[in-house]
Amino acid sequence: MKCVISGGTGFIGSRLALRARRDGRGVVVAGQVNTDAERDRLQELQAAGVEVVQGPLQDAVYARQVSEGCDLVIHLAAAQHEANVPDSYFESVNVEGTRTLLTASIAAKVRRFVYGSTIGVYGDATEGMLDESSTPRPVNVYGRTKLAAEYVVKSFSTRIETTIVRISETYGPGDFRLLKLFRAIDRGRFFMIGSGLNRRQVIHVEDLITLLLCASEHPSAVNQIFLGAGAEIMTTRDLVERIATALGRPRPRLRLPLAPFLLLAVAMEATLKPAGIQPPLHRRRLDFFRKSFVFDTTKTRELLACTPSVPFAEGAAETAAWYRAHGYLPAR
Repeated sequence: MKCVISGGTGFIGSRLALRARRDGRGVVVAGQVNTDAERDRLQELQAAGVEVVQGPLQDAVYARQVSEGCDLVIHLAAAQHEANVPDSYFESVNVEGTRTLLTASIAAKVRRFVYGSTIGVYGDATEGMLDESSTPRPVNVYGRTKLAAEYVVKSFSTRIETTIVRISETYGPGDFRLLKLFRAIDRGRFFMIGSGLNRRQVIHVEDLITLLLCASEHPSAVNQIFLGAGAEIMTTRDLVERIATALGRPRPRLRLPLAPFLLLAVAMEATLKPAGIQPPLHRRRLDFFRKSFVFDTTKTRELLACTPSVPFAEGAAETAAWYRAHGYLPAR
């Protein structure tokens, strides 16, 4: 089976492509190289013999090129963290890029299209437990456009097998999103913003990859939505303490109120974003300290027989070791 992995120069996509290659699958990575991390991943993929074709998925010719001869598409490419671009950019990449890739996949006779969505479609989570049937209430352009792309995927479901996986916070070796957090804790400079009692279910990248591959093959996954979340429910305090343990550092104790940071983030967005400048602090960055998400993953476990197996303490230690081995944290 030959598959296309869009967003394959990103964290999740590159790890997925390497796993698929090790498993003996044919792999084509569709991605772009705009950062040092993406350049490093490109070299790693090429060294492993993975074909990488660069280009924008909104380009119908490019989308058809990467889809040709494949029977599976796992679509992970997205505009996500950009804070200095207009909303139309998210619409173009997340919604129209998905539509274009679906159209190309049908023309190329692709068997199944797996769409990597996000728990961000739930917006500001409530105190209750969320599952696949919970009402989406996205609160920012990223969540809104990812949900709109889900509707696009569903609209194609009579012409191609489709599966949607809503992905929770993902971490592991190769991740740079949590590197700043690991560094701050390792240097003794981390401070908690707010109570730290918001809850989360992070998932190790290898557990997520197992789920994505299962969703690409299992007969029961067709036309279904699944949650990709870890098995452990942790507060942000729990997460920080376990990272400190993995790093061999004392538990951070300084805590500052959330409100001043939130006001500063709003002010920075209002003044810098119209000028095309990436705000150093914005509300989505503060979501780490204020949003709670707890999930019922019964459907994923029972329908796909897929259960996360990496405990966070173990995964954090593995991630810390990877950072040190690659020079992102000082050796100890």
